[in-house]
Amino acid sequence: MKIEYLGHAAFKIISEEGLNILIDPFISSNPSCSTPVELLKPDVILVTHGHMDHFGDTLEIANNSGATVIATHELANFVEKQGLNAIGMNIGGSISVNNLVNITMVDARHTAAIDFTEELEEGGVAVGFIITLESGKKIYHAGDTGLFGDMKMVIGDIYKPDIAILPIGDKFTMGIEDAAIAAAWTQARIVIPMHYNTFPEIEQDTDLFARLVEDESIGTFTLALQPGEEYVED
Repeated sequence: MKIEYLGHAAFKIISEEGLNILIDPFISSNPSCSTPVELLKPDVILVTHGHMDHFGDTLEIANNSGATVIATHELANFVEKQGLNAIGMNIGGSISVNNLVNITMVDARHTAAIDFTEELEEGGVAVGFIITLESGKKIYHAGDTGLFGDMKMVIGDIYKPDIAILPIGDKFTMGIEDAAIAAAWTQARIVIPMHYNTFPEIEQDTDLFARLVEDESIGTFTLALQPGEEYVED
């Protein structure tokens, strides 16, 4: 299994059997991302909500690669109207991709309108995803969110992710203090920070975040990837 951080909230995950999963592909306009859009050839694209810094290059990448977009019912309808393949879901639902990887849609606390069209369009709600790999390992991508109790009662107690990818930038999402609590609540053994340092208004100190995680958690390791860096696990 390989996780590559592309910057902001964008990640590429290669599953244990080779399924290529792209999440929130804000690529071409992302100042922290140097990956060319044309090199991204995912099998599926997961989109947490309709804001431009998450929906990003979804349409171009899906068109170039033939990838299926997985998102809320409303956002999937928008994608389908552009002539592309999409699967709509809602919170609590799960789907299997190629009988390999299970995708579960979970709650997030954030606004979610499609904000890159001429007028704001309905985008459903903001969500996160639990990705269950072939081995049973689970990756939680929280999307944009503030701290909320179901990170403990649902994400931590029920889904028990091995890896939690959490926003830490503050202002638009939770900051490092709340994200450290979220890391403890999820009970993940690895936490990867995201949605920080892309722009001046969301600058954060990942060393301080790691210390806060250590204070809140027992045995949780903070892995602060730089854009373009990968984490590989057997």
